[in-house]
Amino acid sequence: MNQEMSSERLASAPEIDRLSNVLQGIAALCLLWSAFATLLIGIVAIQMESHNGNRDFITYWSAGQMLVHGRNPYDPEVTLGLERAVGFTNPNVAIVSNPPVILPLVAPLGFISAHLAAGIWTIFLIVCFLWSLHAIWNALDRPRGRLYWLGICFAPILTCLMAGQIGILLLLSVALFLQFHRTRPFLAGAALVACSWKPHLFVPFGIGMLLWMVGRRQYRVLAGFFLALVAVAALASWLDVHAWWQWLQWMRTFDAVNLFQPDLSKMFRLLIRPEAIWLQFIPEMISSLWAVWYFWTRRATWDWMQQGLLLLIVSVGCAPYAWFTDESILLVPLLAGAYRAHASGRTLLPCALILAVAVTELFKGNWIGTTYYLWTIPAYLLWYIYASRESREVSSVVHTSEVPV
Repeated sequence: MNQEMSSERLASAPEIDRLSNVLQGIAALCLLWSAFATLLIGIVAIQMESHNGNRDFITYWSAGQMLVHGRNPYDPEVTLGLERAVGFTNPNVAIVSNPPVILPLVAPLGFISAHLAAGIWTIFLIVCFLWSLHAIWNALDRPRGRLYWLGICFAPILTCLMAGQIGILLLLSVALFLQFHRTRPFLAGAALVACSWKPHLFVPFGIGMLLWMVGRRQYRVLAGFFLALVAVAALASWLDVHAWWQWLQWMRTFDAVNLFQPDLSKMFRLLIRPEAIWLQFIPEMISSLWAVWYFWTRRATWDWMQQGLLLLIVSVGCAPYAWFTDESILLVPLLAGAYRAHASGRTLLPCALILAVAVTELFKGNWIGTTYYLWTIPAYLLWYIYASRESREVSSVVHTSEVPV
């Protein structure tokens, strides 16, 4: 009997090896296509530099110009005239809708022309992206191999570079926190100040963060964040003493909740009752309650590179409104999942397919304001759960695993 079972296992071993080779081949082809499409998209992005007036970047440049010249950066009429002068063709004005804490970031753009500012801004975003990859690699305990270069094929990152959006800066903020929260807690907290530019993306994540700070007495992280926030808020008020009031006035007019954004919370509201705005906040409310339970039941063994990354995916996915570029933050769990899957012997095919399909949609010219990208966050969530099974064992060996270059 035992001999028959052994012979069956030996017979099935070649079939398993062949299946594994097929899956690896498909994954390699997907990654090769992703890299090729990324190169072509990069060439297109370079060509778009002559159309800076219609990139999202123009909102940051116009805000900087308004600040430098002592004008209200949230004034729609004056801003529209300024943007028209540099080639903006959209019928509706594009104004930076972030809280005034972002004004110190964009103020230097007010001293240079739109064309020069666009080039400098693009270089700045690329540097921040590369810095993010390094921070993620450090946060994962410097595993061997070059899997972190998969981030180059991550469609939300490419979209940020094409549009000049700040999703890459949010990624850097989270990556630096994860890198330094054990060794330099004050610096880790200060790095999180960029999350205040789009606080609606981080509500469940922030709840888990606050509970962790209090439960683990990580008051230096809290102090770093609070002091950095006070500093940038004070600087914003120095740049424009009426900035906070002007922002509130603009947000009442802007009505971001009713702007069509193809996110899961907006679809939830539109499918049930489009006129009921409060429905759009239900996913975030439920996920916030879940965050309390999730942290509390795991408080003794909480690890930001394990449970914290799942919380981050849920936080972004349940935000009341978000753009595809905001998903840049989720490069962290995608790469963490890639390293853990490889360390545990699981195929990288699901990750490769996610990258390839998203890049293909972007390559075909699908606008990020459509519903074509609604699948991405559920896909990241399923990938992370799949890749992180038995992550306690995997995390102990991920830094020693041999990963092919």
